[in-house]
Amino acid sequence: MMESSVQLCNSCGEQIGVDANGEVFVACHECYFPICKACFDYEMNEGRKACLRCATLYEERSKNDDDTKVNGNRSTSMASELSISQDFGIHARHVSTVSTVDSELNDEYGNPIWKNRVESWKEKDKKKNKKKKAESKAENAAPIPPEQQMEEIQSSEAAAAEPLSITIPISKTKMGPYRFVIIMRLIILGLFFHYRVTNPVDSAFALWLTSIICEIWFAFSWVLDQFPKWYPINRHTFIDRLSARFEREGEPSQLAAVDFFVSTVDPLKEPPLITANTVLSILAVDYPVDKVSCYVSDDGAAMLTFESLVETADFARKWVPFCKQYSIEPRAPEFYFSQKIDYLKDKIQPSFVKERRAMKRDYEEYKVRINALVAKAQKTPEEGWTMQDGTPWPGNNSRDHPGMIQVFLGHTGAHDIEGNELPRLVYVSREKRPGYQHHKKAGAENALVRVSAVLTNAPFILNLDCDHYVNNSKAVREAMCFLMDPEVGRDVCYVQFPQRFDGIDRSDRYANRNTVFFDVNMKGLDGIQGPMYVGTGCVFNRQALYGYSPPSMPNLPRSSSSCCCCCPSKKAKKDVSELYKDAKREELDAAIFNLREIENYDEYERSMLISQMSFEKTFGLSTVFIESTLMENGGVPDSADPSMLIKEAIHVIGCGYEEKTEWGKEIGWIYGSVTEDILTGFKMHCRGWRSIYCMPLRPAFKGSAPINLSDRLHQVLRWALGSVEIFFSRHCPLWYGFAGGRLRWLQRLAYINTIVYPFTSLPLVAYCSLPAICLLSGKFIIPTLSNLASVLFLGLFLSIITTSILELRWSGVTIEAIWRNEQFWVIGGVSAHLFAVFQGFLKMLAGIDTNFTVTAKAADDTEFGELYIIKWTTLLIPPTTLIIVNMVGVVAGFSDALNGGYESWGPLFGKVFFAFWVIFHLYPFLKGLMGRQNRTPTIVILWSVLLASVFSLVWVKINPFISRTDSSTISGTCISIDC
Repeated sequence: MMESSVQLCNSCGEQIGVDANGEVFVACHECYFPICKACFDYEMNEGRKACLRCATLYEERSKNDDDTKVNGNRSTSMASELSISQDFGIHARHVSTVSTVDSELNDEYGNPIWKNRVESWKEKDKKKNKKKKAESKAENAAPIPPEQQMEEIQSSEAAAAEPLSITIPISKTKMGPYRFVIIMRLIILGLFFHYRVTNPVDSAFALWLTSIICEIWFAFSWVLDQFPKWYPINRHTFIDRLSARFEREGEPSQLAAVDFFVSTVDPLKEPPLITANTVLSILAVDYPVDKVSCYVSDDGAAMLTFESLVETADFARKWVPFCKQYSIEPRAPEFYFSQKIDYLKDKIQPSFVKERRAMKRDYEEYKVRINALVAKAQKTPEEGWTMQDGTPWPGNNSRDHPGMIQVFLGHTGAHDIEGNELPRLVYVSREKRPGYQHHKKAGAENALVRVSAVLTNAPFILNLDCDHYVNNSKAVREAMCFLMDPEVGRDVCYVQFPQRFDGIDRSDRYANRNTVFFDVNMKGLDGIQGPMYVGTGCVFNRQALYGYSPPSMPNLPRSSSSCCCCCPSKKAKKDVSELYKDAKREELDAAIFNLREIENYDEYERSMLISQMSFEKTFGLSTVFIESTLMENGGVPDSADPSMLIKEAIHVIGCGYEEKTEWGKEIGWIYGSVTEDILTGFKMHCRGWRSIYCMPLRPAFKGSAPINLSDRLHQVLRWALGSVEIFFSRHCPLWYGFAGGRLRWLQRLAYINTIVYPFTSLPLVAYCSLPAICLLSGKFIIPTLSNLASVLFLGLFLSIITTSILELRWSGVTIEAIWRNEQFWVIGGVSAHLFAVFQGFLKMLAGIDTNFTVTAKAADDTEFGELYIIKWTTLLIPPTTLIIVNMVGVVAGFSDALNGGYESWGPLFGKVFFAFWVIFHLYPFLKGLMGRQNRTPTIVILWSVLLASVFSLVWVKINPFISRTDSSTISGTCISIDC
């Protein structure tokens, strides 16, 4: 009790002691930070003359010591307060209210600067005398004015202590009306459906019932899409503060290392020049070179990809120093030299023009060599490809080949033309054998996770598609402002950047930019638990990929396994048992650490320990990789043998390494869907992690490939099929992840929306067919409107329009982008989504895998010609049929109105309005179908006209809306007529 009552230093833990006057020593009279005289002197000698808590300069306090002693009883009162605390046996951390709160925060989270100092205390204390002598000599040689020194210290300390990012909520003047309109729209929808259900149309009951079912589903889809946007936010980063905190002058950079993943499969479909530009933009990124490693996954084992990387590594020796010397943006040469801007802007170096011309000439020669390789690869020799030494290329059979790893650049490899180090560049092609399931892109990404963990083990991973280059060289620093912030980054599993694209015309006819999704929906999710993972442009926390829970998330008690009523009991127990992986990791880490303390340390003992802890069942049979998962801050031991690491890296990319492990189930990229990105992010959010959405002013990454109508529909088909697969899997958000309660409800609604939206195609096709049926049959789905019904319809349309306008206001999205998104929602819904639902049912229930392939195409020579290429595909038939049927219905409706007289024009307008609604939404499809040269595949026209004609003739023949009474009356009338 006596020891606990002594006032202790917050740094060294020793007693505070007293000053020359016999009073308790106080270093800072502003906040009374508890620090002893010895630590205070040490801080002053080290040149840090500001308080660690409030950043007030000690010198200013010492100058005013006399005034403080004469005028204020501040010091005296503080000393008496401390003595009173000692009398009552209170620890120094609990002296005052302010000091209690701050010290507790410092103990739990800590000021990053103070943490770094505490960690290096012992090392600096040993070299204390040497540093004192060196500083005294430096001061004698070049004295610095005290005022300037104090200003520099204060500014650096203040900059390092400030947060690296801030959250900027949307103003209440914008969000208040938006939320009010959403609530009003819900109320109007309730009144609208009450009217629709209580006022059936007896003369067209089938049409009325179909429309009611469709409208209810549309309302449900709107709720799923709208409420995750309830609390959108913006974020702002401070890169200068990141540098001030982790890149101090004269000290090694403390920024975390990053492993870049670039995945490619077929170099003939994914041009090697595009992949090479992505790799060059990564190697030239504005980040310490010893912290960057680029891994290129060649899942097709193509020698063309390997040889193009050889040429790329050689060209990088010239390109990287050129970019860094002149601050080039973007740092992908193809897109830098093709941009139509004044490249002399902000470039004041006289030699820049000469250097740029020389570099452009070198790049053109580099392109010639790459194109020559591509031309050579068009025809594969019968005996297969051979390497320079005459041995066969191991990947001649892309489905049966060993694992291959080649390190082109690195810390011990070649340097650039100026003698500086280059980032590491590694070629990886995982082993493939017949009879093994390789899981396509997800399997390739998991192989890269293991290889990078063995070779470099950076704590963060950034994955990019081969056609997404780094457009903003500071993008990695933007992500580090979140991931390396001790308060923000502790629970962040990944930082997602929006996707931006080149090569798209201004009108964006097919909504290729997905502006509404990236600028509206993702901002809304960022205010809940974070954006979804979209497959590229994402910086991961490696520990989150290993299936661990966030550090701040407490483990659930085992009794909670019975609280999950939405899953079978076995799955519930399995979900809860995953929460104890963190505790097992801590036990294994401590055991391995204790083994290393033994003099006769044996690697066999470590392997036996890992096997006993059952980590091999989770991560696979690699002790090197398992030990790397225990290193939260990453890194490879200095004593590691490079040849041994390469051998181990080959082992972890073997085709049988994942057998009977948790890879693809709970670890890494999750298997089970062609949209593995949604599943991967969903699993992380279920564990309690949150994600961050980062939107820098200059887009971080850009995709380079334009997409025409047919390719765009096939892209949407693949996404929709992945969502249907997730719906039928055990990871369906409707019932998965309830055990821990770690997934927020609005976040769950967003994930439910991502898996059920393809099913909207069924009511959408029916609803788009209703106008034509009504026009051809003369019936309508809505009875004669009363005054109340008119008000409800008017209120519903106004609420829809107002919601869109208010979304424009807080998101900054243009009205054209929203309209294009609305149009392509209809186009994709009646084509790709419809086929995805049927294909998903056939695949999941009957095991039949149906592919809707693209065949013929016609080229165009204009600037955006590739956007207007017409390729025949089955997906074009349903929307084309709907357009023709509705056009036929409009013509038939006007013909009937002309024959029916004045009274028939009133009901016609309602039917025509809905028909034109369909036609206007399908207009971009119709325009794309015609192409720029108004050329349409003949087979598309023939199929559509045939289906529309058969449908119209059958409908007229059957005419199910004429009752039997009406038929007999008509026949009797005809008989009574005397012809």
